[in-house]
Amino acid sequence: MSETEKDSADLSFEEALKRLEDIVRKLESGDVPLDQSIELYSQGEQLRTLCQKRLEAAQAKIEKITLDRDGKPAGTVGFDEG
Repeated sequence: MSETEKDSADLSFEEALKRLEDIVRKLESGDVPLDQSIELYSQGEQLRTLCQKRLEAAQAKIEKITLDRDGKPAGTVGFDEG
């Protein structure tokens, strides 16, 4: 694991997303030298992967409320179960 990956792993979703947005802005500006653009793109891809994994983990925790025949809440079912 590279130093950048270690640093990224400690970020919250919001921090990782902000860094990713900053990288995208820099790359879109066109003012970044090629070598730096390649490095930024690599960092951005690592952050995108981290954000995607965090979103998938959060989605797996979502519970959906189940209703009984009368339409009253009867309990919850895990996201992947229903």
